[in-house]
Order: sequence, then C-alpha cells, then structure tokens
Amino acid sequence: MIKSFAPGKLYIAGEYAVVTPPQPAILAAVNRFIKVSLKEAKGEGSVAASRKQPIKWQRTKDGLITNSSDPFFTYILETIRVFEGYAKELGIPLIYYDLEAESELETPAGVKYGLGSSAAVITATLKALSKIYELALNNEKLFKLASLVQLGINENTSCGDLAASAYGGWLKYTKFFKAWVLRKKEDLPLPELLEKEWPGLSIEHLKEPPNLKLLVGWTGKPASSLGLVSKMKERKAADSAAFADFLSQSKECVRQMAAAFKNGDVAEIQRQLKINRQLLLKLSNDLEMEMETPLLKKFSDLAEKQGGSAKFSGAGGGDCGIAVFKKADKTDDLIHKWSKIGITHLPLEVYEGADD
Repeated sequence: MIKSFAPGKLYIAGEYAVVTPPQPAILAAVNRFIKVSLKEAKGEGSVAASRKQPIKWQRTKDGLITNSSDPFFTYILETIRVFEGYAKELGIPLIYYDLEAESELETPAGVKYGLGSSAAVITATLKALSKIYELALNNEKLFKLASLVQLGINENTSCGDLAASAYGGWLKYTKFFKAWVLRKKEDLPLPELLEKEWPGLSIEHLKEPPNLKLLVGWTGKPASSLGLVSKMKERKAADSAAFADFLSQSKECVRQMAAAFKNGDVAEIQRQLKINRQLLLKLSNDLEMEMETPLLKKFSDLAEKQGGSAKFSGAGGGDCGIAVFKKADKTDDLIHKWSKIGITHLPLEVYEGADD
C-alpha cells in the first residue's frame, strides 16, 4: 500500500492581489492533511472517499472514463490524467490502481474549514502517484504539475494554496505568468515544461519568529474562493484605478511583512497585518463586495482589543480568520469570547514539511 499526505493552508496577506502577477502573498501550511492511499488493481481503477460512493474508472483512447459525474472526484481524476500524461511521455507503462482519500480539512459532517482542501488533494494524489510509478518529484516539479491540474479545472486561481501544500512552512509566493504556461503547455512535452523556468514564479521560505503566536478561528460558514475571485475580476474592470492602487499598496505591505519575518519582528508583522486588513476592506468597498462578514469583523475586532492583529484569511466571505500575537500574550479569554459569538478556535500549527 502506497501512502501520502499533503497539508492545508492559510493565506496570511496578499489575497486578491496575488492572482495578478507579479503581486506577492504570504501563506502558511498547516498541520491538518489530506491523506491518500494507493494499491495496484487489475482491469480498472477506483476512487473512494469518506461519505462518498466509490467510483470506478478506466482508460480509453479518449482519456479516462468513469461511472460518476460527482464533481467531488473532478480534482482527483484530473490529477490522474495530468500525471499519467507526464508518465506516458517518459515512456512509463500505465497501471490501474485503487485510490482512497481521507480529509482532515473538514468537519465530521463534511463541512470544509476553508483550508485549501482542493489543493491538498491534488498534491497528495500527485505524491502517491509519483511513488507507485517510481517517479521522483521535487517540490518545484510537484508544484508545477499541481498547477497544471488546477488550471485545467479553473484558470481563476493563484495556485498559492498549491505552493503551501507542496513546500510546507511559511512562504512568500508570487504566481507565474499564466498565459506563458498555457502557451508552452501546447508547444512543449510535459517533462520539458517542468524543467523550464516559469516567468514570474517565486516561492521563498520564511522563518517563523520564535515569539510569534498564530491563532485561527472558523466561522462555520464555507466560502467560495473561486466565486469571489471571479466576481472581483468582473468588477475591477469597472474601477481599474482603485484596483491598481490596491495592487501597489498590497505589494508594499507584503514586502514589508516578509522583511519583518526575516528580522524576527512580530510587532511589525502585526502592523502590516492590520494594514493588509484595511487594504482589503477598502477594496471590498470600492468593488461593492462583502469580504469581511459581520462575524469576521467581530473576530478581528476582538483580537485587536486583546492586543493582537487579525483579518480574514483567503477570499473572505466566511471560512477562517487569523490572528497574530506574541508568544507570551494571554489568549484564552479571547478564544472564549470568540466561542460566545460563534467562532470555533482551530488548534492549528504551521507545518514545516517533511517527507511522507
């Protein structure tokens, strides 16, 4: 039995800007995972997951065929398709296998926390496939293959969540130029495309200051990141000046936050987090979109009253909020206050990454 896993993620700063290269963002991988297991099969493959009917799949000259139209399995099947195209171009014979996925990125009832489950399932599946086919993937190739999978499903993506799942730890991330990748994808064999330097792409590890404390609160309301990003792209055209101003200020904010990580300066990280929150609030007002819901506002305001800095994580509209404190700060009372307004504290830690 082959086993692999990949972590979920949290956006710390740079949301919305990061979909427009070369705008940077800061993310962190977290210690909850998608776990994937594989075993070789004969004649056909299968995919199973909690609370889902297992599906069967086979290959034809037209590609993978399956007995299910459940969109849940789209990410896994697209990952299989892309990876097997890569293996085939390397001259490796294809086999069938049974795949099972298990998620720690949702409640027992199946409600997602907003920790990047789609990215984690793509990454964990690629890692498992690389093992069963005995094709070593370093972090860079893993990320690039995962990006091709995600772009094949929806092009309105930053792919930052994939970077967190592939590399782990705290990251400063800048997206590649999508048009170049999509054009070269048509012109080059996949193994050659993975070896190329992707214009714009930058993934840099940041060291966590030893006196930093990260808290995560969950609203209980799932949000659609792709839906919100798509809406933002529609509306920014109507107010391009406001969006250009947002991009410029977000870039400087992330630059200074990354420098604060390198200097171990938690107070400056907190200051830049507050700035990023205000930039996103102004953007949401300019574009008439609700990113910081009333509950997320209460979450952040309570954290600030306690001496920390806080904001929503990711696209907003629900899911999670993050708060940054100094390690010595007392936060039990804050967590209790969050609970009273319907915010669930998620006891997450940053996952620095390790071979599985």
